[in-house]
Amino acid sequence: MDYVPHVVAWNLTRRCNLECAHCYIAAGPREDATAELDTATCLDIVDQLLGVNPAPMLILSGGEPLMREDLTQIARYAAAKGATVVVGTNGTLLTDERIGALKHAGVRGVAVSVDSLRPSYHDNFRHGKGSLAETRAALARLAARRLDFIIQTTVTKGNRAELGALVEWAAAQGAVSFNCYFLVSTGRGASLTDLAPPEYEAVLADLARWQGQYRGRMLVRAKCAPHFMRHVHQADPESPVLNYGTRCPCGTQYCRITPDGKLTPCPYLPEVAGDLRTQSFAEIWRWAPLFRQLREGQLGGKCGACEYRRLCGGCRARAFALEGDVLAADPSCVYEPAPGAPVIEGVREVTYGAEFRPALTWTPAARQRLERIPSFVRGVVIQRVEDWAQRQGQDEITPELLAEVRQALPIDFSKRKPFFVTDE
Repeated sequence: MDYVPHVVAWNLTRRCNLECAHCYIAAGPREDATAELDTATCLDIVDQLLGVNPAPMLILSGGEPLMREDLTQIARYAAAKGATVVVGTNGTLLTDERIGALKHAGVRGVAVSVDSLRPSYHDNFRHGKGSLAETRAALARLAARRLDFIIQTTVTKGNRAELGALVEWAAAQGAVSFNCYFLVSTGRGASLTDLAPPEYEAVLADLARWQGQYRGRMLVRAKCAPHFMRHVHQADPESPVLNYGTRCPCGTQYCRITPDGKLTPCPYLPEVAGDLRTQSFAEIWRWAPLFRQLREGQLGGKCGACEYRRLCGGCRARAFALEGDVLAADPSCVYEPAPGAPVIEGVREVTYGAEFRPALTWTPAARQRLERIPSFVRGVVIQRVEDWAQRQGQDEITPELLAEVRQALPIDFSKRKPFFVTDE
């Protein structure tokens, strides 16, 4: 198949100790576990997913996933079978004990939400007094335990002015990435006022500048705003961000599992492609009409005419939320396509998600390390390692050479050594 589920987001629960204003799944303290999949069903779904892709990135989220007692059991099972497991959390429940349990279960990283450095804004936005202080304390514990973390911020009119300060603060905390989310009008987020399209452009331009400024220290990315790729392409053609050689990946490289087992193209696109209680993951992923529409359908409006349609393509979730059509033009974009301009594609020979067969010999020990890499980055890693080896006149990849690469190659997302060459 040309389409592989490289990244799967799994909302394990709607239960949450907070009640965030923008929550796409409308989670909160009043939810219960009645409709959640039980542990045995979750483990079976893990097996089904790994049957389609043996090395996905699996994002365990909620609601608040730490409210599920079997979170570490699910994480341990998936990690032991080959998935790269990360956890998305509001951070308030990340005690030393919970962090230790997650790390012992094989969790490779944690995504933590921080929407402002002002308690008055963050705590109000998330409906939890003292939540910012608890989350900041948790980040210190993650750093002490050497468990990688990402800072995630949803940009709104209320925090737009401090976005630069948030990026700088995230880097100072040791985050491997700063993910700036743009609101999609779904769940409780449907009642919020989004940034106007010209404000999108201004924020995306800032993010494009910051991703260059923090390169080698922290990855800076936009989420739910694929037109970020246009900004990066225009401002920084050498950026590693352009290794994402795909338009919005929902339904093509990415999907979401709901707490009750439905499969959707992404967390922000609630249209159901199938039900894992009655259908297999493989059946839905390969044959669901919604997924096939996203893969084979023609983009509408100016998204379909834009020269950046392969690199960007607009947010499919926002198109659905505001236009009722997954293939409609993204209403948040102000860019006007250049008439007759050639389609921009092939920015990188090998991109994230692309298969790249090794040209050099990899020793068994080096191949073992290679197998730990999530499928969506494996091709890029192989190419970078082999390009470096050939420049050094080497024709065999060994663990020792990987250690040399670790010292010689600039790291796109962190100054710390990347996990594919760790000694652990």
